Amino acid sequence: MERKPMIVLTGPTAVGKTSLSIQLAKAIRGEIISADSMQVYKGMDIGSAKIKQTEMENVPHHLIDILNPDEEFNVAVFQKMAKEVALDIISRGKVPILT
Repeated sequence: MERKPMIVLTGPTAVGKTSLSIQLAKAIRGEIISADSMQVYKGMDIGSAKIKQTEMENVPHHLIDILNPDEEFNVAVFQKMAKEVALDIISRGKVPILT
């Protein structure tokens, strides 16, 4: 089985991961997978530094605003969702960027 690349950008809030991930995605035909535990929830915009649609610069972002606040979300759910999204991105010839 051939291994496919995945880039992971980590760090604390407000250090520039979002901007870097967008620049990188544009340069390498990537798509961004959010690894933020709060950005997955609809309506949790304040305090999560959630990217706005206008800031995405036409780069696809995944796992943002997909659950209601009363829905369960944990590391096992995240791993399943992120793996599915990453495999889909790879199947389309693009590079997943977990940020």
